[in-house]
Amino acid sequence: MSWLFCGSGLCRWLLPRNVVGHGSWLSLLLSVLVGFGIFQAAPMQASAEFSLPPLPYSANALEPAVDARTMKIHHDLHHGAYVANLNAQIPTFPELASADLTTLQGSISKYSAAVRNNAGGHYNHSLFWTVMAPAGKGGQPSVDLVKAIKLAFGSQQAMQQQFNQAAASRFGSGWAWLIVKPDGALAITSTPNQDNPLMDLPDIERGTPILALDVWEHAYYLNYQNRRPEYINTWWNVVNWKDVNSRYMASRS
Repeated sequence: MSWLFCGSGLCRWLLPRNVVGHGSWLSLLLSVLVGFGIFQAAPMQASAEFSLPPLPYSANALEPAVDARTMKIHHDLHHGAYVANLNAQIPTFPELASADLTTLQGSISKYSAAVRNNAGGHYNHSLFWTVMAPAGKGGQPSVDLVKAIKLAFGSQQAMQQQFNQAAASRFGSGWAWLIVKPDGALAITSTPNQDNPLMDLPDIERGTPILALDVWEHAYYLNYQNRRPEYINTWWNVVNWKDVNSRYMASRS
C-alpha cells in the first residue's frame, strides 16, 4: 500500500520535489485516488494535550545571568522532554487529556512517578520562565508584597538571604520557592527533583508558589559549573517582580 501526506487540500507522494512539482495535475489525480480508497493517506498525529509554552523573551535576553545556550537547552530540550513525557502518560491515564496543569499538582499522589515527575517539571518550568525578565525590566516588589515580606522575614534583604540558603542547601537537584501559605503568610521552602509546594505529598510545605528558582545543574552548569551560590546571587538581577506581584495578588483573591 502506498502512503501520502495530506494537508490543506494537497496530497502528494513521498517523492523528490522535482517529481511532484511539475503541475497541479498530479496532486489532483492523487486526491481522486485517495478519495476512491485506492491509496491511503498517512494518519495525522494527534495533537499534544500539553504543550511547551514559548519563552516570553529571546534566549539571550537574560544574559549575563542566564546565557543563551543554557536557556535554549533548558527550555527546548529539558522542558520540552517533560511535556512530551507527560503526554506519553495520557494513554495510561486518559483523564490527563482534559486536566488543568495547576490543579493536577494538588492530586499528584494518585498518579505514577512518571506523571509526578513530568507534570511537576512542566508546571515548575512554565512558572520559572515567567518569573524572570531582562535586567531592568522586572520592576520592583509592590507595596503590598513589601509589607508581607517585612511581616514574614523582617526585610527584603533577609528574605533573599533565606531564599538563597534554601536554594544553595538543596542537596542534588530541586527548587527553591517563595510561597503564600494557606493562612496568607509568606514562607520560603525547597523541594527535591520536580516536586513543588502545590503537590499533595508528605514532607512538602504546601502553599501557592509566587517565585521559584531552578537549582538543577542543567539550569546553570554551562556558565557557572559548580558555583551554584554565584548563580543564585546573579539570578536576582533578572527576577520579574511584576509577575511575582501579580501572583501574590491572585493568591489573596
